[in-house]
Amino acid sequence: MDSSAISFAQMETHLARAVAALTQLQRADGHWCGELEGDSILQSEYLLMKWILGQEGAPLVDGSGAETLRAMVATIRAQQREDGSWGQYPGAGIDLSATVKAYFCLKLFGDAPSDAHMRRACALVRKHGGAEACNSFTNFYLAALGQISWNAVPAIPPEIVDLPKWCFFHLEKVSAWSRTMILPLAIVSSRRPTRELPKALCIDELFVDHKLRHKMKSKVDARSRWTAWFLRVDALLKWAHRFGPIAWRKGSIDRAFAWIAARAGQDGEAATDGLGAIFPPMVYWQIVLHSLGYARTCPLVVRAEQDLDALLVRVGTGAEMRVRVQPCFSPVWDTGIALSALADCGFGAGDEITQRACAWLRAKECVYRGDWVSNLESDARGSGWFFEYNNAFYPDCDDTAMVAMSLLRTGDAAAKAAATRGVQWLLTMQNRDGGWAAFDRTEDRAILECVPFADHNAMQDPSCPDITGRVLECFAWHGFQQEHASVRDAIAYITSHQQPDGSFYGRWGVHYLYGTWQAVIGPIRCGVHPMEPWIQRAGAWVKSVQKADGSFGESCAAYENDSAKGKGASTASQTAWGAMLLLEVFGKDDPDVRRAIMWLCRTQLDDASAADPISNPDQDAAGSWSESIPTGTGFPRVFYLRYHLYRLYFPVMAMGRFLAAHGAGIPGKRLQDRGVRAGLFG
Repeated sequence: MDSSAISFAQMETHLARAVAALTQLQRADGHWCGELEGDSILQSEYLLMKWILGQEGAPLVDGSGAETLRAMVATIRAQQREDGSWGQYPGAGIDLSATVKAYFCLKLFGDAPSDAHMRRACALVRKHGGAEACNSFTNFYLAALGQISWNAVPAIPPEIVDLPKWCFFHLEKVSAWSRTMILPLAIVSSRRPTRELPKALCIDELFVDHKLRHKMKSKVDARSRWTAWFLRVDALLKWAHRFGPIAWRKGSIDRAFAWIAARAGQDGEAATDGLGAIFPPMVYWQIVLHSLGYARTCPLVVRAEQDLDALLVRVGTGAEMRVRVQPCFSPVWDTGIALSALADCGFGAGDEITQRACAWLRAKECVYRGDWVSNLESDARGSGWFFEYNNAFYPDCDDTAMVAMSLLRTGDAAAKAAATRGVQWLLTMQNRDGGWAAFDRTEDRAILECVPFADHNAMQDPSCPDITGRVLECFAWHGFQQEHASVRDAIAYITSHQQPDGSFYGRWGVHYLYGTWQAVIGPIRCGVHPMEPWIQRAGAWVKSVQKADGSFGESCAAYENDSAKGKGASTASQTAWGAMLLLEVFGKDDPDVRRAIMWLCRTQLDDASAADPISNPDQDAAGSWSESIPTGTGFPRVFYLRYHLYRLYFPVMAMGRFLAAHGAGIPGKRLQDRGVRAGLFG
C-alpha cells in the first residue's frame, strides 16, 4: 500500500483496531499484565534448582507432576539454535553460561551426550573456553551440584549484613536487586550445600582445564587495583572457611536470614510476592531454606514455592505443552502505560475502561517505608508504585512516574490526589547529580563493579537518562517547568550524558532509541525549546537511523558494540518510540513522523492467523503487531526482556499522539463507537 494514500480516517480505523485489541486484554479488575519473557536461563535455573533441592521427581506445590518439568525441558530444547548454542536474544552469539546450564539440564533429564544437538553444544562450549569460564551466578549452581569446587565460586561473606553504614560495601549502597541476591548467596556460599551426582549425569565433557574447577577464574580486569584487592579478600575468606564455622559467623547468618525472611512474603502493608518479587533471589531463597534444613512442609518453604511457581507460563496441552518461566510480573508497569496510551487516544475519567484501571492503580499505591528510606536524609513518607503485583519494600521511580502521570491524566479527584503524592515522593528520590535511579536515592560508585561476583553488570543503581526523562515528563503533567530547581538540575544531568552523536544511553529499554526517546520528551514538555541544539542533535540521530520504509529497529547488540547503534530488525515498539520523539522535536508535519506511523498501519495484524500459539499467545491478535525480539532490558549485556504488550500499547500511544496533533479528533467515546460499528468491541 502506498503510504501517502492512507488518510486520517483510515489511520483512525487502524487505531480503533489497536485500541480494541488493547482493551480486550484488560483484566476484569481493571489491570493489564502481559507475559514478560526472558531467555533460556530462566527455565534452566529453575530445573537446576529442583535438582539441588532433590525435587526433580516430586510434584510441584500446585500438585502438577513431572509433565510440567518435562514441558520446561522441551522449551529449553526448542530454544537451542542451529549451531548448538543458547543465546540472550535472536541473532546473538553464544551465551556460554546459558549454553552450559541448558546442556546440563538436558543431560539431567535424559538427553544423551551422543545426541547430535548435545554434541554441537558440547563442541561450542569447549571452543569458547569450557564450562570453567562460566559467570559467577552459574558457578553457584554448578558447585551446588558438585561439578566444580566451592573454591571456584566467589565468596560472599554473610558478615556484610553487619557492616557499618560508612563502609563502601554497605548493603544500602548496592542496587536493590543485588542486595536481594547477595544475602541469600552469602548464606549459600557459607553453608556450601552440595548434591553429589552419579558420574553419568556429570558434565565433565564440558570442561577444558579441569584445574580451574577448583579455583576461581575472575572475568574482571585483574589489572585493576580494586579488583586485585577484592580477589585477595576472596582468597582470605576461603582460607578462613577451612577452619569451620565460628560463633560470630552463625550470628551473621542468622541476621542475614532474618533480613531475607522479612522481605520474602509478608502480608498486609508489607506484602511482597517473594523475595524482591523477581526470579533470581526467589530461587536462591529456596536453596537457603534447603541448606538450613527446613522441611518442604514448613510455611516459609511452601510460600517460597508458591511465589516462584506463580511465574510459570504453560502454553499448549499434553505432549505439545511448553512451560516458560517469567522473571517477574509486570502489572503495574503494563497498566500505567496502557492507561497513558488510552489517554493519548482521548479516554478520560468518564470512560469505564479508565475508571477500572485507575481504581486498580490507586489500590496499588505503596505507602510502606521500605529499603529506600535508608538512603534519604529526611524522614520522607512513602507514596509510590512498584512494578509487580506486590513488592512493598521496593517501589521504584520509573513506575511511580508512569502511574502518577497516567492517574493525573485520566483519573478522578482521588486518583489525582494519589498522583500528587507520588510526585512528592519522586522529589525526595532525586539524586545529587540531578538524575533519578530506579529504586534508591544513590550515587555512582564504580568500585562496586570490581567485586568478583559483579558480573551481572548491575551491582549498583545510579541515575540514568531514561528514568530521569520519564520523571520530567510526569512533572510536566503536574505543572512543573524548567524554572523549578529539581527540573533544572534534571535537565542539566540529561544534557551532560548525551552521546557525541546526539543519542542517549537506554538503561531499561533497547537501547539508544529507547534512551533518546525518554531523555528528550520530558525536557521539552517542561519548556525546553525543541530548537535547542542538543535536542536537535538527538532528533537528527533518530532520523539518521530511520529505515527507508519508515520503521525503526535496534538490536541488543548495541550494548556490546556502538557500531550496532540504531540497527536491527524493525519492531512496532521501537518504531513507536522513534515516531513519538520525531513528533515532539520536529512537529506533526514532519514527513519522517508520518512515514513511521504509516509503517505501523501497514504492519498491523489483520487477524490472528499469523499468531504462533507457542511463542506468541493471545497478544498476536487482530489489531496488534508481531514482535518476536526483546526491546526491554534487565541487565545490559547479560539479560534482556520481551514485554508482550510493548508491541501494542506503544503503537497505540504513538498513533494517538499523531492523530491528536493533526486535530483529527479521537476522543475515547468516538474512537470506541467507531470500533463498535466495525465489530471490534464487544
